[in-house]
Amino acid sequence: MKPLCYQLYSSRKFEPLAETLTMLADLGYDRVEGYGGLFAEMTDVAQLQADLEAAGLAMPSGHFGLDTVEGDPDRVIAIAKMLGIAHVFVPHLAAELRPSDMVGWQAFGARLAEAGKPLEAAGLSFGWHNHDFEFTALDNGYPIDAILAGGPDLGFEFDVAWAVCAGADPMGAIDRYAGRIAAAHVKDLAPKGDALDEDGWADVGAGVMPWADLIPRLKAAGCTLFVAEHDNPSDDRRFARQSLANFQRM
Repeated sequence: MKPLCYQLYSSRKFEPLAETLTMLADLGYDRVEGYGGLFAEMTDVAQLQADLEAAGLAMPSGHFGLDTVEGDPDRVIAIAKMLGIAHVFVPHLAAELRPSDMVGWQAFGARLAEAGKPLEAAGLSFGWHNHDFEFTALDNGYPIDAILAGGPDLGFEFDVAWAVCAGADPMGAIDRYAGRIAAAHVKDLAPKGDALDEDGWADVGAGVMPWADLIPRLKAAGCTLFVAEHDNPSDDRRFARQSLANFQRM
């Protein structure tokens, strides 16, 4: 098994999906992470299944919107079973739907946990994937703490760079959530003022994130799945190639 998975969202603006999967396999990846747009229609899922098999790639994890998880859990389970997904993560909450206090965030965590029960009963791992807003401090704590307290059995896919964008200490966060981190997004931040055409993101290992220190800390905390992601690469092949090479060196 290769050390790094690839979030297909990174390549959403580029070549057709089948060509992206072949490119990733040729570069040395053997796993990818899916996102909601790939699962819009069951015909799309069937084609994705065929394309994954043709490229020799596995899909151990996937992002699904909360509305889908709550509204049609049987569909999520069916997709996961088709594609071999073991870990389902809800990846985002629109700004207008976000609670304003810790009580609200804890209730949201309980809501997530309830939504995930059918998936867990089907043998799937279920949890939350963060952006920056979960690490923006409220008067008496961080939303992510309340989410995980409200859903004590929720897994957590830790997007470390987004937490850093919010000003969080990544090492402290890893230690605090040890045992809850099922997966981690491995993305990098360019030096301030650089890579503006790529929204300030960088290839893994080419930015300011201390990944050589973060990776062993995450492993010690129980993380077993590392997923490369770039929100807006100008060249997804470059990003995929350089990130895998740098991650392997680290």
